[in-house]
Amino acid sequence: MTFSSNENNPIITLEESNIFADKQTFIKEFLETLANIRSKTLDEASPLDLYNTLGTMVRNHLSKNWISTNKQYQMSGQKQVYYFSMEFLMGRLLHSNMLNLTIENVVKEGFEELGINLATIFEEEHDAGLGNGGLGRLAACFLDSIASLQLPGHGCGIRYKYGLFEQKVIDGYQVELPDYWLKEDYVWEVRRSDRSVTVCFGGHVESEEINGKLAFQHKNYEAVLAVPYDVPVVGFENKTVNTLRLWSAEPSINEHEIQTSDRENYYKFLNYKRSIESISEFLYPDDSHYEGKKLRLKQQYFLVSAGLQSIINSLRRKSKHSLLDLPDKVVFHINDTHPVLIIPELMRILMDEEGLSWDEAWDITTKTCAYTNHTTLVEALEKWPINLFRELLPRIYMIVEEINERFCRQLWERYPGEFDRISNLAIIAHDQVRMAHLAIVGSFSVNGVAKLHTEILKHREMNNFFTVYPEKFNNKTNGITHRRWLMNANPKLAEHITESIGQRWLKQPRDLIGILKYANDASFQEKVSQVKLENKIHLAKYIKDKTGIVIDEHSIFDVQVKRLHAYKRQLLNVFHIMELYNLLRENPNIDMVPRTFIFGAKAAPSYFFAKKIIKLINTVANVVNNDPNIKGKLKVVFLENYSVSMAEKIIPAADVSEQISTASKEASGTGNMKFMMNGALTIGTLDGANVEIHDMVGKDNIYIFGLTSDQVLNYYSHGGYVARDIYNSDIRLRTVLDQLLDGFFGEEKVEFKDIYYQILSNNDEYFVLKDFDSYVEEHQKVDLTYRDQKEWLKKSIINIAHSGKFSSDRTISEYATEIWGIRPYKIE
Repeated sequence: MTFSSNENNPIITLEESNIFADKQTFIKEFLETLANIRSKTLDEASPLDLYNTLGTMVRNHLSKNWISTNKQYQMSGQKQVYYFSMEFLMGRLLHSNMLNLTIENVVKEGFEELGINLATIFEEEHDAGLGNGGLGRLAACFLDSIASLQLPGHGCGIRYKYGLFEQKVIDGYQVELPDYWLKEDYVWEVRRSDRSVTVCFGGHVESEEINGKLAFQHKNYEAVLAVPYDVPVVGFENKTVNTLRLWSAEPSINEHEIQTSDRENYYKFLNYKRSIESISEFLYPDDSHYEGKKLRLKQQYFLVSAGLQSIINSLRRKSKHSLLDLPDKVVFHINDTHPVLIIPELMRILMDEEGLSWDEAWDITTKTCAYTNHTTLVEALEKWPINLFRELLPRIYMIVEEINERFCRQLWERYPGEFDRISNLAIIAHDQVRMAHLAIVGSFSVNGVAKLHTEILKHREMNNFFTVYPEKFNNKTNGITHRRWLMNANPKLAEHITESIGQRWLKQPRDLIGILKYANDASFQEKVSQVKLENKIHLAKYIKDKTGIVIDEHSIFDVQVKRLHAYKRQLLNVFHIMELYNLLRENPNIDMVPRTFIFGAKAAPSYFFAKKIIKLINTVANVVNNDPNIKGKLKVVFLENYSVSMAEKIIPAADVSEQISTASKEASGTGNMKFMMNGALTIGTLDGANVEIHDMVGKDNIYIFGLTSDQVLNYYSHGGYVARDIYNSDIRLRTVLDQLLDGFFGEEKVEFKDIYYQILSNNDEYFVLKDFDSYVEEHQKVDLTYRDQKEWLKKSIINIAHSGKFSSDRTISEYATEIWGIRPYKIE
């Protein structure tokens, strides 16, 4: 092997021979690589040295296919999709890449001979700080499926220096610290400084007529250098290696170009440098103030401008044809509202740089951009103040203003005199730029992410747009990659399934339905039960090591892990725990199956109410876990800094999956699918993809409670719900709520007053009290069923069998054929 320099890590060019061909070849190459890149012997090497060595070998092993994939896409002229997202929650890549490359067994055997535990090496990898919750994890699953289905598609995101934040829990409170995930070199990335582009902010726009056409010049702008870092995305058992391109913001000039003797200029440069680098420092900066809003908008334009310029530049290099045929070459997919500025930025490039007319540019743009909506929450459908937007992005604002004017003229022709309707549909109105409206007007496809969600969009939240553009709206129910969430996270269960139905399900996950015939088979059930218990034992050890809390591995593991938001109703869960504790205090000998409630969640730094709920969970946990009188029948665990790698430990061990959002609020959910695939039974509302899970497994194999979406929406529209009436009539809830104020849990009486008044004075916006009784009833059914392990295991197996429908392979196949118009391409 030979070595050459790289700006952030060495590139190793490997010989044509396969270094993972057999155990002895691997051992020889591993020891040589360790010496060459870490300058250490095996005895001197730390676990981190071993991880970096192995990761470098794996990355360079796949580099030949990575180069070949890009080259063959270029030569074939294949239409490609570019998936733009503010988040890509990739998780650890070493294990999944080895799985997809089918080299894990050789490495494991080689490490065993060297006396190295491969599992401990996996633990050295830091989760990439590129996402937060379901949005980012979905994007990661989609990239995995695109590559595994041999589809030409890539991701485009931001290389956040510190991610969202590292969560610490101190005295029960969430404390946010920077996530130094890049403290060590990220072995999977390759810096491509030769593909850097410039992104422009601020300044002003001047126009002049040239050869009878109006031309625009952007002047006095602040220039930001966008530097790409490429991460390979490896397909399963094929030669496809697609790319996730992550952009880092850097100054367009360096300090050597500044006259250091001029102190004032030098300090101006330092302020400029700090301002520029902040663009790619943190995911979702606090936008509760002007500067935070400005930084968020900067991030979003930085992503789309850098990404589009890079793609267009690549097309220019590959072809001398005009961009009039762009819709035949690419699709730009907009994942939620954050990257919607793709639409006006593409218009700017086509008109200002390519010289196309407005009509030509608009025709191309509206044939190449597709949009996925992920929410019905008003606060998540971004809107930007006009003054901020115009000041930061002057040329882009001019284009958006023109799009709005032309759209409103069309509406006037269709709805003459209907000022309110047109105002409701306008992209710019009430001193705001509405990003969701821009996305719908400028895209050829608008999809929801679950059947119920899409119906709510079409017939309620976006009904006015559906009336105008019914042909654009469609549904693509979310999915998860079974490679990570079953094969990778739960290998013993995957092995048991393969022994029973063969290997076809590995590439055809719908074939999991084949285990349905074993739902009542005693030996199959016993194996599933044994795997679950082993997973619970491992999780119990992990929890003890992390928190010091000892839990009963034979208790019901009841899990709610997801972003913390009021509509996801972690509060309903903790109210139920408080009620169970009150029952046990009255009668410690009550007949109940021991329960361990496990939480994991981050709250946005400025989301005060969500952070109070974290404090409440930890306060309740502290009291419950230290009360010897309840005889260990109830334990509560909050695991700090929830992540993908932590989820891979928790989900295979879960018995009960809490999917309890207020009906109509959760667009889809993907956690529900991960738990289902690992045999946990869902307790949930008829919300998001829970509806489709219910339809697949049948009402007897899921625990459904609470208001329906129609009932919730009816309350919102017509009123009629009074939370205080339930408080007055239900002694259980009155006791629980009063305990928030009376110091029962040892806190000051003011600690949880905001939760108390949010429920009673603000009339319980998310119907926690309304759904409490039916929620408790379903939990009682869970308790009764769990006592009959044969019945419980049958339900568990039925859930696993039907989970193949929720593979992201199915979702991506639908996107590819019904939206993107791309076909599989086999890399030779």
